[in-house]
Amino acid sequence: MKLSVNLFLTLDGVAQGPGGREEDTSGKFDRGGWVVPYFDEAGGAFVSRYFAEAEAFLYGRLTYQIMAAHWPLVTDPADPVAGRLNTYPKYVVSSTLTDADASWANSTVLRGDFLAAIRDLKKQPGGELQVHGCAQLARTLHEAGLIDVYRLMIFPVTVGDGKRLFSPDAPPTGFRTVSAETTPTGVSLLTLEPVPFAAGDFEVIDGESRAR
Repeated sequence: MKLSVNLFLTLDGVAQGPGGREEDTSGKFDRGGWVVPYFDEAGGAFVSRYFAEAEAFLYGRLTYQIMAAHWPLVTDPADPVAGRLNTYPKYVVSSTLTDADASWANSTVLRGDFLAAIRDLKKQPGGELQVHGCAQLARTLHEAGLIDVYRLMIFPVTVGDGKRLFSPDAPPTGFRTVSAETTPTGVSLLTLEPVPFAAGDFEVIDGESRAR
């Protein structure tokens, strides 16, 4: 399976609390809900398309608990997101949760060397092992070089402090843009694949500035 990270981000790179003011207030974050004014049908269609690629889901503890409190209540069989979330395999990285705490159907807790466990999951056949939200877990996976696909919905808003995908000491990475769209409300929909980091310099040749 490919490992994909699917995140809502502000223009200044924050991934925390997109769906509501009380969704994730850790670190005294009080600016949640920034997705709501900008989420439209085009954004929803983008989400539905990438959910169709899912074979299994991977979460950090906090996001898992937020999702587990909501999605089992969505029982509409025609809902393409709820149908997959409630039935497909789910893996949660946690040193505190037990299997008994993982009450969402078809959930498994990954303890110990979870990166090794994720590498083993990636060896399985099928579609994608998808991460949704989980900024801290996504940051760890990025630094370990385990992410194959990044899908980023970048919303035209800034919120200042908050959890981010890329830390200041993250390894430099290049990206290939697989697709780029903009919704009517101004949300950028990016699908990216990592490639080796590259840099260069400009020099003046025959009076013209050229890259080298």
